Amino acid sequence: MNRGTALRFVERHGIVLESAHGPVVTFADAAAGAHISGNWWSHPKSHQIFALTRLVRNSPDVLVCRLVDGKITYVHRRLWPALVRLAGELKRDRLAEIREVHTQLGKHVVTVRSFPDWVPVTVQRAAARLTDVQARVELGAQWNLRSRRPRRGRAVVEGG
Repeated sequence: MNRGTALRFVERHGIVLESAHGPVVTFADAAAGAHISGNWWSHPKSHQIFALTRLVRNSPDVLVCRLVDGKITYVHRRLWPALVRLAGELKRDRLAEIREVHTQLGKHVVTVRSFPDWVPVTVQRAAARLTDVQARVELGAQWNLRSRRPRRGRAVVEGG
């Protein structure tokens, strides 16, 4: 996986776990090219994985939140209207935007912006035009995963 394929991977899948294993694909596994057992920092490609996760986290087309099982989750912009439409069915904290900020002192600080404060007006308007049924269709099977428990040891890995 490289810079170009990393964002396309998230766009194609729509909802992706950053490194946890669960009911949707795992970005770190895809970046490594295989299922990672244990901590991905011990993987030979850990520096590449880290760089790619930061690329995705910094993309204006990706919401970083804790949607799936409370774990760091990427949601591509194409699904934001459907997610906003059905937000009432979720705990609000699952839709809070998480951003990592680097301070002038070199520290990393995680900021959280509550839902719906991060939602652009264009996305709010698009969400208002959707019916609940249309939103569920857009989210597809992934919508039903929001409350499922993760499967152990069976992550799906797809190439970039």
